[in-house]
Amino acid sequence: MCEFKDKPECVGGAEKSKLNVATIEGGNNGTFAPKELSKGTEYYESALGVTTFGKFNYLLILICGLILANVLLETLGISFVLPVSQCDLNLTVQERGIMSAIGFAGIISSSHLWGFLADTTGRRNIIRPTLLIGFFITVLSSFSTNFWTLVILRYLNGFCISGGSATVYAYLGEFHTQKNRSRAIMGSAFIFGVGAMLMPAIAWLFINQEWRLALPFLGLTYKPWRLFMVVCGVPGLLCGLSLFKIPESPKFLLSQGQEEKCLDILKNIYHINTGKPKEEFPISHVTEDLDTSNRPRTHETNANSNALVVLLRSMWTQTQPLFNREYARTTILICTIQFFIFCTSNGMYMWFPSILNSVAEFMSEYPNNSTFICDVVYAKQKATLAIELDESIEQVCTEKLEISTYQHSLILEVLYAVGFALIGGIINSVGKRLILFICLAACGVCGVVAIFVSQPMVAIYLYVILLLCGLGINVLSAATVELYPTRLRAMAVCISLMMGRLGSVVGANVVGALITNHCETAFITSGVSLVIAGFMGFLIVGNKNKGQISPERRVSLISMTGN
Repeated sequence: MCEFKDKPECVGGAEKSKLNVATIEGGNNGTFAPKELSKGTEYYESALGVTTFGKFNYLLILICGLILANVLLETLGISFVLPVSQCDLNLTVQERGIMSAIGFAGIISSSHLWGFLADTTGRRNIIRPTLLIGFFITVLSSFSTNFWTLVILRYLNGFCISGGSATVYAYLGEFHTQKNRSRAIMGSAFIFGVGAMLMPAIAWLFINQEWRLALPFLGLTYKPWRLFMVVCGVPGLLCGLSLFKIPESPKFLLSQGQEEKCLDILKNIYHINTGKPKEEFPISHVTEDLDTSNRPRTHETNANSNALVVLLRSMWTQTQPLFNREYARTTILICTIQFFIFCTSNGMYMWFPSILNSVAEFMSEYPNNSTFICDVVYAKQKATLAIELDESIEQVCTEKLEISTYQHSLILEVLYAVGFALIGGIINSVGKRLILFICLAACGVCGVVAIFVSQPMVAIYLYVILLLCGLGINVLSAATVELYPTRLRAMAVCISLMMGRLGSVVGANVVGALITNHCETAFITSGVSLVIAGFMGFLIVGNKNKGQISPERRVSLISMTGN
């Protein structure tokens, strides 16, 4: 039976992790003791703590938060574009559904690739080019004149922005100690929330303008909705350029045997945060923490091997450990929970403006009447079908959105920002699993209750709370960063978010199929799935063998202190 005892031991003024005794699989006992650290040498976690928390960290949190906000603007900003681009693109209902999900499809198809490359070539080496290329594709997509051009370019955009959306969690986390890591990730999530809060305001500021720019050589008229698409990609451009100044993850460099580069980066952070000269940094050598000593094994390949085969084999080698006995339970749980959260937060969000407009029209026409939210949806659908069947009625194109659409979207995003700020302040003291459960269970219950409330506006606000389940995405990602060693961290987050984005695609289509004729089923299914996901969070446990020394053989720890 494994027994864990905390025996902190101070070496050179810093707390060290000591692994004393291990039982090797098969019954043989062995002793694994990390090498004695010479004077001036520290483990990475201790060396990072010496740099303190200061200006560099705040700047990095801001940049990482903007990267996350860029993903939101690029994928969900299209929901403001679709209603007002009808006259230019002539989209059918089915094509609008495809356009809503195509960005997520691009993210899903590339998440695995970017996770592998981030774990093998570096975090910044993936985030920076994908952000810049993604912005270039966004600019091109703003000149689209038909459905297929736009859908291909939006898919490619999603393919690129995926490089930063998941990798950024590992990148940010590796610049912070265990004490500050969760708060830093939730701090970036707060910036993300602020960016999301500004999205309706940006949409209102640009889309509701009346200017036009004729471009006859391209066969189109450049309208405000096209410029709005470009503006949604600007944070990605700015973050991509800023990463020419922000260094690669020092923990990743150390895991690749580049100690000198790692030490130089730590000295620079120390200088920026403390204002002291880099020469006063008290550490001359850095060694890997116990959880990063297991570097992925490299395989020699024949020079004549097919490049694609080599790439796929390498990706499998990097992915397979996530599903071995040590991590399979954790990986499956995290992926399943992310799937449920994204399925509701994005799937139900895609129909939020439509339902909101239906309720607003009902309350305007029948100000003193009470009815259930799903009855309003059914009535709106019936009226829409009647118009479509009557060919004598000319279809009117919408080029502006009602102000109420922006107002309620703004309320939702403000609640997101407040939620991220609150969670960031209590996450260390309360714990990630409890926060995740409260968030998902409360949102799920509100989603179910919404269909039984006869006051439409009360039901709308319960609907808003249901959509707040997206707060759990960043809580779960913060937990994921701590559950895996450095060599698997980016891949783990990428795969979990890939499953989440798959949930977005499934949710958008399933909710779309249910909402017009089986509205109650859509709300109940979403709410119950969130409650189940909340309980599943309690099944996630930390990996007790995370700090083991031997990469080749499983060990059952008898005594471990520190990490």
